[in-house]
Amino acid sequence: SIAQTRRLRELPQPDCTAMRYLRKVAAVFWKDVTAELRTKDIFSAMFVFALLSVIIFQFAFDLRVDNAKQVVPGVLWVAISFSGVLGLNRSFVLEKDKGSLEGLLLTPVDRSAIYFGKMLANLVFMLVVEAFLVPLCMVLFTVPLLTPAVLLIVLLGTIGFAAVGTIFAALSVNTRAREVLLPILLLPVMVPVLIAGVRATGGLLDGDTLADLSNWVQVLLVFDIMYIAASFMTFDFVVEE
Repeated sequence: SIAQTRRLRELPQPDCTAMRYLRKVAAVFWKDVTAELRTKDIFSAMFVFALLSVIIFQFAFDLRVDNAKQVVPGVLWVAISFSGVLGLNRSFVLEKDKGSLEGLLLTPVDRSAIYFGKMLANLVFMLVVEAFLVPLCMVLFTVPLLTPAVLLIVLLGTIGFAAVGTIFAALSVNTRAREVLLPILLLPVMVPVLIAGVRATGGLLDGDTLADLSNWVQVLLVFDIMYIAASFMTFDFVVEE
């Protein structure tokens, strides 16, 4: 009826602009995921590096450390950090070498959509590696890492790492020493997140609860929000020629 039609028109309509933006983010994300599913370049490099790091640490500490809970948080976050740096670097280097990065930047989309799409793809790659890495550390060091609280801390730290790492990878990809420049730029900025992640993980292994470690959880949340906001505002300037 006419009255029902008028009521429907008066109802708030979904924001088409926001939906278009999300579709563009999803398109960039899906492009990176499908490309990785075909080549396995990023995942294989990250996984092998993380695996070798944990095994080396296990042999190094097995003969010298009596309480594995004292070293596992550091081992876990070192493996996450360095394998993450390797994956972030390759995610942009591969596109740069193939010439597809310039084409992506020339597409008529907001540059922030490109950032969020690639950041989410990098986040997924890191989480997939961590899905193998965390159980491996638990088995080798015989510590209870597969708990919701520990996984939450790992997730929060990984979000911050992917957020700031994506923009630094975009910044360093156009330099000659891009493999060296990325960790030099990224790791000092990630120090607060890494410290909070190690302290929170160690506290949970010692029997503390998330309520007891609320200060470190708040540090992770605050820095994640800050990194995402800063990267969102500066990505357009970073990728400008």
